[in-house]
Amino acid sequence: MYWKYFKYVIKHKWFVFIECYKLRQIWRGITHDLSKFLPDEFIPYARYFYGNWPSHKEVSQITHDNNYTKEGIQKAFDTAWLKHQHRNPHHWQYWLLQEDDGDLKRLPMPMKYIEEMVADWKGAGRAITGINDSQECKNWYNKNKDKIRLNSCTEFYVKVILDNF
Repeated sequence: MYWKYFKYVIKHKWFVFIECYKLRQIWRGITHDLSKFLPDEFIPYARYFYGNWPSHKEVSQITHDNNYTKEGIQKAFDTAWLKHQHRNPHHWQYWLLQEDDGDLKRLPMPMKYIEEMVADWKGAGRAITGINDSQECKNWYNKNKDKIRLNSCTEFYVKVILDNF
């Protein structure tokens, strides 16, 4: 499971590097997602994506250890995903500010992170499907844009990059 995940991360990083190179963001491509190799991200991600775990109900008779159940793995993954977003400014979630009064501010992203984010979307698609298609990346964005909380300036530049990819 860990080896499979390692191979996926390397493939993903390579495809993102290629897309970052096209956008002249070579350093962003090199350093992209390095935090995925940290144990507090790597292990939960590998277990979540490549493990086969019983549910809590299936193991409750045997043990009270929830760390190796679907529910425990999901909880660990959620924490790892949150850490990953907070460590990597190419994720749009990094740029959301939850205010004490409940409002959510969408902060503008610097261009280098916008470009890396779009390269990440395209690289992830290629790593998962094996297809290198800019139109598919654009289609994915259009399908998901209502869930992606971007500052209006950031959203404008995302569209410009996608239109010129």
